Amino acid sequence: MRPVKHTYLWLLAAFVFSVIYLFPLYWMYITAIKSPSEIFASPPTFWPNDPDLSIYPDVWEAREVPRYMWNSLVIAFGATGLTVVFGTGCAYVLARYRNIWVDVGLFLVLMLQVLPASVMVTPLFVGFNQIGLLGWPRTAVVLGVAAKSMPFFVVLVRAAFMTIPRELEEAGLVDGNSRIGAFIWIVLPMARNAILVCALLIFMQAFGEYIYSASIIQDQKLAPASVGLKTFLGPNSKDWNAIMAYSAMYVTPILAIFILLQRRIVAGLTAGALK
Repeated sequence: MRPVKHTYLWLLAAFVFSVIYLFPLYWMYITAIKSPSEIFASPPTFWPNDPDLSIYPDVWEAREVPRYMWNSLVIAFGATGLTVVFGTGCAYVLARYRNIWVDVGLFLVLMLQVLPASVMVTPLFVGFNQIGLLGWPRTAVVLGVAAKSMPFFVVLVRAAFMTIPRELEEAGLVDGNSRIGAFIWIVLPMARNAILVCALLIFMQAFGEYIYSASIIQDQKLAPASVGLKTFLGPNSKDWNAIMAYSAMYVTPILAIFILLQRRIVAGLTAGALK
């Protein structure tokens, strides 16, 4: 049995690392409601002397935050939908039909996950330009994000499919289901937890996507919130409370989703996707 003293030491270490990890978020929120002079005060204040919440509605209107957030949602939902629709079928095939070509395909899928987005953006830009997709830049970004997210989704959902016994599908076939029917009505419901968790993680990642959007989308009206943040930056940027207010409005929805669904996410990854 682990000594009580060691348990408290581990809890203390976890608390310290949590404070270190969460401090930038805390600093972002309090900097947004500080006055410009207090932001540059030395020594710094860890709580504003005169909090000013009016910065949020001002930034919301002046920086057209709703438009940027809408574009981020379009990209996130589009990339997540494509990944789930095509990735689920791919994961099922890789889990059920094992041969040398399937193993080669799985190896290629894993190799795609290794490539960073900064390496893939140039060939994707050239390819989209050749087929005329740059005229629909958000569509191009959705395809790029979906392609980058697909390996992650396929590998984890494939592991979930592999935990489902083949005998259940065979029983469904005996009862008169087709192969597709057995997949839809028997296999898919049993793997839905892993699929939903992976889809949620991909959605959060796509909502914060920057590299593809900044490289492909030239029209600022179609840019997501991550690219909109770049409009604050310049050689003489001093409007730090507005920058932090914009950042807070941008990340708060994703933080809220993660906090509300964190138990479901952990349960889905441990019970299904990584089992």
